[in-house]
Amino acid sequence: MQLVHNLTEHNDKNQVIIIGGGLAGLVSAIHLSKKGLQVLVIEKNTYPNHKVCGEYVSNEVLPYLESIGFIPATFGAKKIEKINLSSSKSNSIKTNLPLGGFSISRYTLDHELAKNAIKNGVTISIDTVVNIEFKKDTFFVYTKNNEIHTSRIAIGAYGKRANIDVKLKRTFIQNDSPYLAIKGHYKGDFPEDLVGLHNFKGGYCGVSKIENNHINICYITTYKSFKKYKNIDDFQDQVLCQNIHLKKLLKNTEVVFSKPISISQISFSSKNLIEQHVLMCGDTAGMIHPLCGNGMGMAIHAAQILSTLILEYFNNKAISRQTLEKKYTLAWEKEFGQRLKMGRILAVLFRINVFSELVIWGLKIMPWLLPLIIKRTHGKPLKPLTSL
Repeated sequence: MQLVHNLTEHNDKNQVIIIGGGLAGLVSAIHLSKKGLQVLVIEKNTYPNHKVCGEYVSNEVLPYLESIGFIPATFGAKKIEKINLSSSKSNSIKTNLPLGGFSISRYTLDHELAKNAIKNGVTISIDTVVNIEFKKDTFFVYTKNNEIHTSRIAIGAYGKRANIDVKLKRTFIQNDSPYLAIKGHYKGDFPEDLVGLHNFKGGYCGVSKIENNHINICYITTYKSFKKYKNIDDFQDQVLCQNIHLKKLLKNTEVVFSKPISISQISFSSKNLIEQHVLMCGDTAGMIHPLCGNGMGMAIHAAQILSTLILEYFNNKAISRQTLEKKYTLAWEKEFGQRLKMGRILAVLFRINVFSELVIWGLKIMPWLLPLIIKRTHGKPLKPLTSL
């Protein structure tokens, strides 16, 4: 990389640099700093901020989250025990969630995790990474503010896609990215203990109440489906409201945001877990289809796996970088490989209206099947940090 003259090079004592201060990045930072590592998080946005997200988290990560100092109930998270699943033609089935979960806004969750990280000695720099180089067993991380930071380990936790993916020459960036997601917070009535997962023609919508009694409504669709309509309101009126569950919700609630927030160019393509020795985590490593409703849980779980292995690397000189990367690849595939496959299968079934109706009717006849399917897209409860 050709350096401009005003670059500021830091003689960092960082052992780990984390690119991205979302769920995976902040949880990794807290875990590693609690065990004595010097961690720098580089995040492009200030806290707090809203993110396009379903805002439901599976209880599989709750014991672990509490052990690193984040107790969701303290911040008013809603306890989720039931799920209501509906097809695009509004046929629905309701059941108890095997593990349950909680619902909390990313506005609160990320902000509180960031404060937790700082208390544990993590440095958070509001900046944008523009390039990463790996030379002589050291990472050189270049930022938009003309700074260079160095470390032994680099974690990529910057979300679904970013310009740095191009710099790293990640293959998935060349693939079609046909999805967009839209989110808003609403005032109105909705059960506190329920998460809704409602299908509509061309997409899926997640609904749950969050800590301030607002209702989070977040949906994903294809750009091809969306572009037929003038705007978001038009799309919701003519497409989402074909599902009576969503129509009832949208017509009887009041929008809190001045306008919905959205992200585009979403892809569910497979991604390489490691790029030029950068260890990818969370959505940066791979995304489960939102129909499974467990993306946040997976991001936290992946951070726990990676942090545990990084600590092993720093504490055992016999473990090489190559061994660390191999162990992480195997552990990630073992924990998430089958979940991702199940997510793809479910997404295909529900995209085909005839099959989605058959699935719902089949689940009504055999209701015990739905909890089993949910278990296939979720994991077992994580051990607390003190037990690792």
